[in-house]
Amino acid sequence: MDIVLVVTILASLFVVIGVAEPLAARLRVPYSVILAVLGIFIGSAAIVILQTHVTDTLTPVAEAILALPIRSNVFLYVFLPTLLFQATLGMNLRRMLDDWVPILVLAVVAVIVATLTVGYALSWASDLPLVACLLIGAIVSTTDPSAVVSIFRSISAPRRLARIIEGESLLNDAAAIALFGLFMGFVMLGVPDPTLQDTLERFPVLIAGGAVTGWLAARIAVWIMAFFQRHELAQISISVALPYLAYIGAEQSVGASGVIAVVAAGLTLNLTAPGRLAPQAWANLREVWGLLAHWAGALIFILAALLIPRLLEEVRAGDYLLIGVVVVAAIAARALILFGLMPLLTMLRLSPSVDRAYRSAILWGGLRGAVTLALALAVTESFRVPVEVKRLVGILATGFALFTLLVQGTTLRWLIGRLGLDRLSPIDDALSRQVVAVALQTVREDVASTTENYELSREIVRTEAVRFGRRLDEAVKSAEESAEILDRDRITLGLIALAGAERDTILARLRERSLSASLAEQALSDADRLIEAARVGGRSGYQRAARRSIAYGPSLRLASVLHNRLGFSVPLVRMTGARFERLLSQRLILQDLEGFIDGRIRRIHGRRVADLLNELLERRVEMVETARDGLRLQYPGYAEELERRFIRRTALRLEEREYTAMREDGLIGAELYAALIQDIAKRREAAEKRPPLDLTLQRAELVRQFPLFADLDEVSLKRLSRVLTTRYVGAGELVLRKDSAPKRVFFIASGAVELEVAGQSWRLGRGEMFGQLAILMQRPRRAEVRSIAPCTLLVLDDERFRRLLKRSPMIQEAVHKSAVERGIAHELFPDEEDAAQA
Repeated sequence: MDIVLVVTILASLFVVIGVAEPLAARLRVPYSVILAVLGIFIGSAAIVILQTHVTDTLTPVAEAILALPIRSNVFLYVFLPTLLFQATLGMNLRRMLDDWVPILVLAVVAVIVATLTVGYALSWASDLPLVACLLIGAIVSTTDPSAVVSIFRSISAPRRLARIIEGESLLNDAAAIALFGLFMGFVMLGVPDPTLQDTLERFPVLIAGGAVTGWLAARIAVWIMAFFQRHELAQISISVALPYLAYIGAEQSVGASGVIAVVAAGLTLNLTAPGRLAPQAWANLREVWGLLAHWAGALIFILAALLIPRLLEEVRAGDYLLIGVVVVAAIAARALILFGLMPLLTMLRLSPSVDRAYRSAILWGGLRGAVTLALALAVTESFRVPVEVKRLVGILATGFALFTLLVQGTTLRWLIGRLGLDRLSPIDDALSRQVVAVALQTVREDVASTTENYELSREIVRTEAVRFGRRLDEAVKSAEESAEILDRDRITLGLIALAGAERDTILARLRERSLSASLAEQALSDADRLIEAARVGGRSGYQRAARRSIAYGPSLRLASVLHNRLGFSVPLVRMTGARFERLLSQRLILQDLEGFIDGRIRRIHGRRVADLLNELLERRVEMVETARDGLRLQYPGYAEELERRFIRRTALRLEEREYTAMREDGLIGAELYAALIQDIAKRREAAEKRPPLDLTLQRAELVRQFPLFADLDEVSLKRLSRVLTTRYVGAGELVLRKDSAPKRVFFIASGAVELEVAGQSWRLGRGEMFGQLAILMQRPRRAEVRSIAPCTLLVLDDERFRRLLKRSPMIQEAVHKSAVERGIAHELFPDEEDAAQA
């Protein structure tokens, strides 16, 4: 084939891709539908030109189009890894982890239900062997959520809902392709009815092998990318190679699922790379992958659509009935998941509540396309698959994909309109009118000052002011006539706006490089949780999400256990340093929000709502300060090192801004500017490194500062610091249960706890201890202990505590004092009680 002709055709396809997006927006249909229609048109036109000989001028072009090397391995080895890898990079994994149960259940169960439903329905309606029917079921069980997700975003649907759909679709594709590989193997081996044991023996190897291969490849890639710290293009090049090497390695070397390997590699890179790469390098890498995925997704749709006329050449009258069976079975399987399983998950509080209207839109928006056609093509190309099976697989998969694209895709937006999902709620409608009125008042003031500065004609200014005044009067009248918004709803709307402003502040600080990419991603996840919690639970939901943002998570507790039990300190050091930095940045971000409440929210929602939001913000600031002070006490000096690092990074950012301004003003040349920026890059690389944290030294210093250990000598302090273990407790958590066996004594390094015994309660703070009385009295604990603030506790076992008690008068005095306060001194110290009575 002439290379000039091939390049011309490929360039023309990119023109089609460029035209398709604005055309889809104009026609208000999904982008994938337009691509599929254009691809079918091009393929059909090429066949018509060759068969009818309308003109000889276009014959070479038609021959070249039909001779394009469109094979299944092109889709599976070139385009599919790109699409899957970019999807994982574009996900907010920390937020996905919050919903891992509904995502995993919906993805895996949905694929299995769809495969079995379609497979057994086809087996009943046709003469195909069961394994071929299950193969078709696996092929059509993949979904493309891009259309419904894009529409949900345009109508301000809950973000959590869109996130669950995206996550479910990614794992759905991975599981479906893994099942396809499994049943394809049975078909080629001539196994007509595979047993459940055959399936279960092979499936875990595909999943586990692919996951391990992808994880290992990504870890190696991240290490290489971190080594090329100053070479951004080299880092992006390594990332481009990663999904293809992971896919090929899993498929060809391990014999596992390449799709699972690509997904695992993308997830691993998404979690680890932001902390190892510069923020701008990570942002640029994701932008490059976004463009690659856009091209790959468009090309895979067009090229697959080119094949549709050829795949349908041998269609027979009876095949239309089987296509109908596939359509009905697939929709029924999807409906079973959405209207049966999803409400069950909601009842179990594992999934958010989803309105029936949204579920109906998700059901009808489950389009199939490129992946389904690519898998069908792989079957039709295999010489080891029976001819009749190949024919039916191609026809049924293509017919079903066409139904979803041309029927469901073109009517999806109409259905959403019929369901009322594109209309504002009464609260949002009333709020929008008030926002317009407030905004126009501000605009009038700004326009008046602008006209004065430019000394425009008085007559023109007067007439335009009258015209604008009429519009303002209409907006004010409309706002006054709108439905009254309750204070409760105003508070909710204000909290959503406040969390949105927090998100914008985080992004601004990321652009300024005062936040690292990994830290900003975590902070953005917290802001998203605040938005969703406020939307669902109002003020109480917002407060719960705020407490969660500073609480000790399970990963930190696990790291503490690894440090205390096994002496493995690397995870705890990294997480503690990250927590320090996170609390410092969170305090600075919250400080920036005070002006937003007074400048924006007060004008829209009134003084009372603004004062309440300021109060909630002050409570968040207090919680952050309490948590940060606790870490300061536990690790003296480390917080100061982080603050110095923050100042250095800020100074570098301001210095870079000054050089840029001088360059734009022409005060310095390009060569000098490049040299100055290169010098800043070197110093920034050093400033980005987080200062080391030595847990052993920090704990020894903390023990020295502890008041109860003030009378111990240096040798005893060092020995004690080695045997004490650390326990992190969030606010409201149960520390000690009533009637539990006395085995440990707790020293409060930071925070506060509350002891409750027989209806009475005592509060203990930093420097005090609890648990010692039950050990000395040798009986089950009578008190229940619960934290009332985030706490760091130092824990000592009973045997070592008894030894410490013998040689420390200060601890003896503290034990005596606590026994007197609780009225049990006569039980612990009977001799002293008798002496006092004498």
